[in-house]
Parts: sequence; C-alpha cells; structure tokens
Amino acid sequence: MSDYRFKKVAVLGAGVMGAQIAAHLANAGVPVILFDLPADGADKNAVVGKALANLGKLSPAPLATKSVVQNIEPANYDEHLDKLAACDLIIEAIAERIDWKKSLYAKILPFVGPQAILASNTSGLSINALSEVLDESLHHRFCGVHFFNPPRYMHLVELIPCANTDSAVLTALEAFLVSTLGKGVVTAKDTPNFIANRIGVFSILSTLHHTTQFNMGFDEVDALTGPLIGRPKSATYRTCDVVGLDTMGLTIKTMADTLPADPWHPHFQVPAFLQALIDAKALGQKTGAGIFKKVGKEIHVLDLAAKDYRPSAGQVDPEVLTILKDLNPKTKFKALRASTHPQAQFLWSCFRDLFHYCAYHLADIAATARELDFAIRWGYGWNLGPLELWQAADWKQVAIWINEDIAAGKSMSQAPLPAWVAAIDGVHGADGSYSASQSYVLPRSPNPVYARQRFPDPLLGERFVPGETAYEDDSVRLWHDGDGIGVLSFKSKMNTVGDGVLAGVQKAIDIAEQQFQGLVVWQTKEPFSAGADLSGVLASLQEGRIEDFRTMIGQFQATSMRIKYAQIPVVAAVRGMALGGGCEFQMHAARTVFALESYIGLVEAGVGLLPAGGGLKEIAVRVGLNPPNGDVHAGLKPYFEAVAMGKVSGSALEAKELKLAREGDVVVFNAYELLHVAKAQARAMAESAYRPPVAPKAIPVTGSIGIATFKMMLTNMHAGGFISDHDLEVSTRIATVLCGGDVDRGTLVDEQWLLDLEREHFVALAMMPKTQERIAYMLKNGKPLRN
Repeated sequence: MSDYRFKKVAVLGAGVMGAQIAAHLANAGVPVILFDLPADGADKNAVVGKALANLGKLSPAPLATKSVVQNIEPANYDEHLDKLAACDLIIEAIAERIDWKKSLYAKILPFVGPQAILASNTSGLSINALSEVLDESLHHRFCGVHFFNPPRYMHLVELIPCANTDSAVLTALEAFLVSTLGKGVVTAKDTPNFIANRIGVFSILSTLHHTTQFNMGFDEVDALTGPLIGRPKSATYRTCDVVGLDTMGLTIKTMADTLPADPWHPHFQVPAFLQALIDAKALGQKTGAGIFKKVGKEIHVLDLAAKDYRPSAGQVDPEVLTILKDLNPKTKFKALRASTHPQAQFLWSCFRDLFHYCAYHLADIAATARELDFAIRWGYGWNLGPLELWQAADWKQVAIWINEDIAAGKSMSQAPLPAWVAAIDGVHGADGSYSASQSYVLPRSPNPVYARQRFPDPLLGERFVPGETAYEDDSVRLWHDGDGIGVLSFKSKMNTVGDGVLAGVQKAIDIAEQQFQGLVVWQTKEPFSAGADLSGVLASLQEGRIEDFRTMIGQFQATSMRIKYAQIPVVAAVRGMALGGGCEFQMHAARTVFALESYIGLVEAGVGLLPAGGGLKEIAVRVGLNPPNGDVHAGLKPYFEAVAMGKVSGSALEAKELKLAREGDVVVFNAYELLHVAKAQARAMAESAYRPPVAPKAIPVTGSIGIATFKMMLTNMHAGGFISDHDLEVSTRIATVLCGGDVDRGTLVDEQWLLDLEREHFVALAMMPKTQERIAYMLKNGKPLRN
C-alpha cells in the first residue's frame, strides 16, 4: 500500500493552466488551495478570485459543473504559505521562467510538509535544473507533472522524474493521475520539451518549412492536415492559434536554446511572419486574431504575399483527396510518394521528416515507442502516433523511401536513420513496444492502477479481446470473463436502439438471470447510445405501419421495465452520449456508473417527439414518491424544463444536477476504468442479496392543475416568440404525461398508467407532419429543425 495519500492539493499560479488544473482537481472532489501573488487593495486574494470567476466563462468549460468551484480555496503567497503544510501534493504552474520558478521554490520550501510531493507543470524546462534550489531532503519527492491544455479534456499528463525522484513517489502519483483525475500518463525523460511538445512542435516546424517550400496557403495546409490524415479539425495553423502564438514562439525558442547539437537545429527558428504577429499582439484565439481571425461570420486567413487577411478557402485537390480516402495506409503512402501533385508531395515530405526525427531521437526522449506515440495521440489528438502510422504504412518500405530522400538531399536533415530502424519490422506488437535505448521490446507499465483497465487504449498490434460469448445475434453480444458478471454490448451504428437491440436486451437479461450474478450494459466504444433508430421510426411512419410502430414503442417500454425489474442488478456503464432511449435505459438500471465526460439528455423534443421508453414515467415516479418539500409540481418543474428544451448535460456531474442521474450513481474520471467499476458495483449489489424494487401502485400526480400551470408558462413563451406552434404542441404533451394526464390533483396512478400516456402521446406526435419533417431533417443534417 502506498505511503502517499492526496487529501489536499495546492496549485501555485492562477494563470490559464494553474486555474484549470485546480478546476479539474475540484471536479474530482479534491480540495484545492489555489495560490497567486497578493493583489493591491483590501482583498489580497483578488488575483485568484478573478481567475476563479473566469472559470465559469470559459469554453470548453473547465468546471464539470459550476458548483465544484467551492472545492477551490483562494490564497496568496504573502499571507497563506503556512497552508501548504496541510497539502500532500503541490503543483507549481507559474510562467516558464526558470529563475522565477526557482525563486518561488526557495520561498515555499520552509512550508512544504515532510511527506508532500512537489511537482512542476513546466512544459519543457529541465526538471533536474529546477531541483537544484531544493533542499536535498526534497529531491526524492520532486518531479515534473505536465498537464496539457485544457486540463479537463486533454488525456495526456507527462510525468518527468529528476535524477533522485523516488520510485514510490512516481507510482503513487501515476495512480492518482490515472484513476482520480482520469489521465493517460506518459513517463518522459528530462529532455527539452519532453516528448509531446518535442515531437509535436517539430511536426509544426516541419509543416512550416514545407508550407514555404511548396508555396502553400495556411488554409490549404489546414485542409490537408486535419481529419483527412487522422488529426483534429484544428489541424496545424488553427492549433497554433488555439495554443497561442506567443506560447509557440517560446516553445520553439526553448528548442533552439537547449538543443544546439540537434541535427535539425537550423530549423528551430520562429519564422518572421510569426514573430511579426507576436510583436503585434495578434496571438491567436485569445486575442481574436493570429494566423486566422473572424470577420463577421467569416473566417479569414493571413496571406503572406498580400500582407493582409483574406477569406479562408483552402481546398484539397480531388486527386489528393482520393489518395487520402484510401483506408489502407500502405497504398495511401505509396500513392502520396509517387504523386507529382504539390499537395501530395507536401504531405509526404511532412510525414517523412516527422518519421525521421522520431526515429533519430526515440532513444533520447522516451523509454519506448509507446510513450512517444501515446504522447502525441493523447496530447495532440492524433488517431495514430507517428511511429504507429509509419508501422501501419509498411515499416521497412517507408524506411527505404526515407533513406532515398536523405541521400537525394530532400529531407530537412542529412542525419542517418539509426541502425535499429533496419533491424526491426515495427515498433509495436502483442508483447509490447520497442525500446531504442535498450534494443528490445518492453511490456506496458506494471503499476497496479492499470489492472483496472480491462480494455486500455490499444496501440497498433495490440488486441484486448472480450471474454467468452454467452449470447450473440446481429444486434447485441453478451459475454463474460468467468467472474460471474455478464457484459452486454450493442452492435448497431451509434449504439442506437431498434427492434433488434430491444429483443437482444430482453434475451440477455433472461440469460443473465440464469447464469450471472449481475449484468453490465457497456459499449465497446462511445457513445453509450444515441437513442432510438430514427431511420426505422420514420420508415414505419411513412409506410403507414402505425400498429407496428405502436408495438415497437410498447417493446421499448417493456425493455426498460425489464431492466428495472430484473432479478439481478443491471448496471449501466455510460461514457459519451446517452441520449433519448439511451438515457431512458440508464434511468431504469439498478445503478449507473458514468464516465465524467458523459452527455446525458432526453432530447426527443428536438425531433418533435417525447420520451416514450419509460423516461417520463420514471420522472413522474421519482418525483411523485419523493417530492421536494411535499410539492410534486415543484419537483417536476426542473425535469419539465430539461425535457421540453432537450437539455443535455455537459458532464456526468451536471447530469446529477439535471436529475437525469441519481445521487447514488457513480462517476469515474478515467473512461478506461468504467467497466471495472461497473462490474464491481454489480458484484457488490449481488453480494448484498440484491432484490429488484417493488413496483409502486400509488404514485400521486398533479393532473389537470399541473398541466394548466405548465401550459400557462408555455403560452407566455409562445406569445413571446420563444417557441413555435409545434414546440408548444410537443411541450404540452410532455407536461400532460409528467402530470399524469387529465385527472384530479393528487390522483394515485401506477406505472402502467404513465406508460400508456407516454405511448399515446408519442404516437400522436409521430403521426404529425411537422414531427416527420423534424425527423427527416435530423437524419439528413444531424441537427434539429425548429418548424
């Protein structure tokens, strides 16, 4: 058992990164003290106070729900350093100035507790150099912990030990980062810019170089270097704007200053245009202009020839687009290299020089190729890391092409490929990943925290296969690992719910009741479920198969009720979207385990429908049997607003505030641990002699008075032009079901009464032309129509 427990954390520096690191710790329920310089005036904590206020305004939101900001205590260096004694982890996140960091360390040193770990969030300064100012007794408790921006969403954290960091410190800190904060940890060597920024910034520098070489526009480059090659929509130059051009400039300068012997050193220069933007304070997204800027509703891009901005219009040539759409990396790279089109030659050149750089420096910067590829995947959002992509494209053939280009003087450096490149067929395999420094394959980390990941993020050549199949058809698969817990996964697109899934869920529960202690509904990939199969719904309606449609809704409701009243605990393991029917399924589960980044909502109103898989029924039951302060209508009001407006939670914590998740539901921060925790919950419930809930026979409803009250609010919104005629129709029917129909206030009903109401009003809405228009529009355009 670890000697280290992280009960309270201090973050030093309330700038962009420090405040957001504190926010994510607060998301995880970790008490945080956020420090910064004292402000002038009466409120010495005003600097931190302003940073905390700003957290609620940022997009994407650093706070999983605004209420967690109460977990952050403001402090300043003049008055509160004594508070550090209560902190188990202190994360320094001030500006990238080694002299400033050392000065701060000297100041806090007398207040650091004897068991506290001190870590720097530096993005590239030497950890060993930073440790020099520390007392020798603290050297074994000091390391780098480099979060990526924005800390809540970016999976990567680089963990960088100094020469004397204790292995127990690293093990405990890695477990905390992985399990409590949900991060993917990569251990990096103490080299300039570590791994992700060393490789990622080189990739940008290479792109800059070839942009000039091939006389390309910045928008043209971004059209080429985004999703078409497995990278984020922000591509290259938009990424620079998001990161901040000043930050990019400092990172390039760090490489230039600290890597004088690097064979690519002549390219470690801030281009003149970039320096001119920095000097003009056109720093990208944070200043409103950089390489790109928004003019009205248009995006404009810097045109170097015109020395001005022009409308962005970058396009990929059809010939190159055909190459990039090839799903086979081997034929794709062969075609890129063979093509004479400048766009294809540009891409090949960028890939070639990136592969060359990664191979040359692998031994220096990373223990294995695994760390390098995960650093880029998790830190920069690429689908495949550079060495993975090289391997997928045919390792030996690509190496031949790189050598040919080096010999022809086409590459950015004449440094030879390392000898190990020719000695292997690839860097990743079932047994692990290649270590260039040790010349053999190393397995994944033995840290016990990774035993919680049944299906970790796989690298090329790795396979993590689900266990033994208990039942499978075209729509679902039920499997197990011999541990008494069944796992059910859907096989439909976006895990949508249609006839096959409905039948499959019921069949799986039948089997699970006979063979297992519990059942977990878990999907092999996101989302949990995008809801009902709208294409099937629309087809039934357009073909006039109303009775089939009505029967399908009945089956949907029956499946939800089968989940709720199963004789074994059914636990929903949710990550990503759980919309519409997906939300309703988890509402009926005995318990739900959510990944933090779960987006939950009953969104049927957006397509002119209402929830009819038992969702409105379940709301009416929960509120009716446990009304806040005895007021059923007051309890229904936030639910009604959420459903009528189609609200979707921005996190699992927010889903609890919207009441679409229960207080007893569990939230985990690492999505790769979701299945482990869900199975543990199912097992614990089973071991506690689980019994399904007793079906309530007397649910009080607000009836016609409640409907009238909601309708008054809707009429005002309609008169004000906030909702359309059809919105009014849909919302009125939602209110009718939630209130139990046209009955007297206080009438007692049962679940079937509410289910019948759901189905009646769902079918009535589905037959309306405006609803069918909404469904068709959503299927075609992927967004709601407000008709």
